[in-house]
Amino acid sequence: MASFTDYFVIASGANPRQIQAISDEVALRLKSQGVLPLNLEGYQNAEWILADYGDFIVHVFSERTRAYYDLERLWRQAKVVAVPAA
Repeated sequence: MASFTDYFVIASGANPRQIQAISDEVALRLKSQGVLPLNLEGYQNAEWILADYGDFIVHVFSERTRAYYDLERLWRQAKVVAVPAA
């Protein structure tokens, strides 16, 4: 994908509390497996939370911000990997 990471995980929330809750749940589940973020940005504003885990980056957007930055278009040549349901 890029020289700085292998994968992007892109998600959206309906409001700042939901965006933070999604980010919190991702962090909690990864922490239980011993995986901690290298950096976390945007949590307080919760329009776009970016959690950098090194090999992958988790983006949690508001729907408006996701549409504005349109990472799917920007990285349209990247391979899409389906994530199986738990």
